[in-house]
Amino acid sequence: MKQFTLGKSERLKSRKLTEELFSHGQRITVFPYRVFYMFQKSENLIVKSKLQCGAAAGTRNFKKAVDRNRIKRLTREAWRLQKTMLGKKMEGHSHTLLLFLIYTGKELPVFSFVKEKLAIIVEKLLIIADENIASDT
Repeated sequence: MKQFTLGKSERLKSRKLTEELFSHGQRITVFPYRVFYMFQKSENLIVKSKLQCGAAAGTRNFKKAVDRNRIKRLTREAWRLQKTMLGKKMEGHSHTLLLFLIYTGKELPVFSFVKEKLAIIVEKLLIIADENIASDT
């Protein structure tokens, strides 16, 4: 896995997988993000990457598409820079992590704030991945 990339195979684009994630996945909240995640066996999925991530910002708080797109860009960039430890943990196992980050704050964030919050999210996901992978082996 290349270290600091976020290619097409690492983005959660499948409507079927996204619906399954929202209906059967678990969630954690790290303000201002609500994080939906789900671990699945890789044999069940046709994916090329062990991590797939999507991002969203709601129209309730951000009426302008420019603002929503900026939040999604900041979120994807912070994820791209911080996902390496989680990717290394997932490499040796037969699981795939599906992840969706929803920004629920009311103000436009700056990059340092987003990066700090995603660092906390990655730490929590590392702990959850340890528990999940250990329970399946």
